[in-house]
Amino acid sequence: MEDERLATYLDRFQLTHVFDERLRRHLERVEVEPGEYLCQQGDDAKQLYLLVEGKLKITHMSAAGRRLVLSFKHPFDLVGDIEYVRRIPLMNTVEAVTPVQVFRISYAALEQAGTDNPAFLRFLLETITMKFELKSHSMSFNLLYPVEVRLASYLLSMTPEKQTLPVTDLVDAADLIGTSYRHLNRVLLQFSREGLIDRTKRTIEIIDRAGLMERVGESIYE
Repeated sequence: MEDERLATYLDRFQLTHVFDERLRRHLERVEVEPGEYLCQQGDDAKQLYLLVEGKLKITHMSAAGRRLVLSFKHPFDLVGDIEYVRRIPLMNTVEAVTPVQVFRISYAALEQAGTDNPAFLRFLLETITMKFELKSHSMSFNLLYPVEVRLASYLLSMTPEKQTLPVTDLVDAADLIGTSYRHLNRVLLQFSREGLIDRTKRTIEIIDRAGLMERVGESIYE
């Protein structure tokens, strides 16, 4: 049953050629509930995680004690890849936002079964370089565009298959797009007055998705 489930995911994400039989036998499925941590900043890094279902939040605690929301991960993505290559402790804390399913494989197993697998090594290289490219793009976006564009982008990215977002996500949103919570609320009020969203005490509902898209052009936070 588990072998069939793994094969289904690998086929869905076109990774069958990457994870050969030697690697597959070491992959273990893990379920993580909302609010639970997959791994925490500073801990020893021992496993690579393959995100196949759900959403993860990536945060970093600065030396000054401030928590920064760096990004959100959606399938397919890897956790622990940079730490594996650089042999360093976990750089960030990874928390489940929704019910999450990952497959994990130990670094020891990767050393045993992956270092002579050209397809896996190329996949790892492409994944890591793409992360740095997206990070550079995100930093440039935050520097070059006003808060209303960044917030519209965030709202679109966080509601790809639904129209509502919990108000509790707004603190994370402020951290991610690089603004204050107070300023973010002013922009939300502006969006509400323009008929783009409807905000209640608990949720933000997207009313005019096309209108938000006009503000953004493309959504950087996806």
